[in-house]
This record gives sequence, C-alpha cells and structure tokens, in this order.
Amino acid sequence: MHYYISTFFSGTFDEAIEKVTDELKKEGFGILTEIDVKETLKKKLDIDFKKYKILGACNPGLAHRALLKEDKIGTMLPCNVIVEEHENGEVEVSAVDPMASMQAVENEGLAEIATEIRDLINKVIKNV
Repeated sequence: MHYYISTFFSGTFDEAIEKVTDELKKEGFGILTEIDVKETLKKKLDIDFKKYKILGACNPGLAHRALLKEDKIGTMLPCNVIVEEHENGEVEVSAVDPMASMQAVENEGLAEIATEIRDLINKVIKNV
C-alpha cells in the first residue's frame, strides 16, 4: 500500500498551490500551516533545494470526530499535502493516504473516518 496519493499538475508551482488550496476548500479543508521547505533549508542550512511546500490541511468536522474516537490521533494531524517542482519543471501534488497512516492505530472506530477523509483527499487530487 502506498502511503500517499499523487498527481502531476499542468501549470506552474504557484498555480498548483492556489489550485490545491481551492480544491481543499471545496471539500471542507482549510490550510492551518504552510511550510516552505526550500526557504527553510536555505535559511537554516544554506542549502539550495527545489520548490517544495508542505500544506497542513484540516477538515475541522472530521478532525473532531477522529479526536473523539482517539485522543492521540492529533499526532497525525493535520493531513499533509505537498507541492513540489521537479528538476524537469514538472509540478507534483501529493497527499498522505489517511488509511495508510492510521493503520498503525489499533482503533476500529477510525476506519470509517479515515475512509471518508481518503475519499475527500482523492477527490482533491483528482481535481487538481
């Protein structure tokens, strides 16, 4: 099982960020955090790295339901979505597969929620 869901975006890196954010919003997700890995590595280590952003996406209703089933599930929140630009200029959008990440948690009550989240994330990735 892959631990992520991925697609390539036919546009620029910045357009991909905008499109992903819009598609997440349509499915009830907001962006809680945005980490610019390229900028961080340059600032902290003086390393040049490709364009790479991690978007911390959260659907509050689903997060609340998951937290009620398993209070330590917060260690796996928010759902990370990455946008990266490869050396050849292709832009890839990837998201964590919640079913894969929640396999480690032995709580059957989370399976339904994880499936629901995966369906929404799949829709987002498909529509990018």
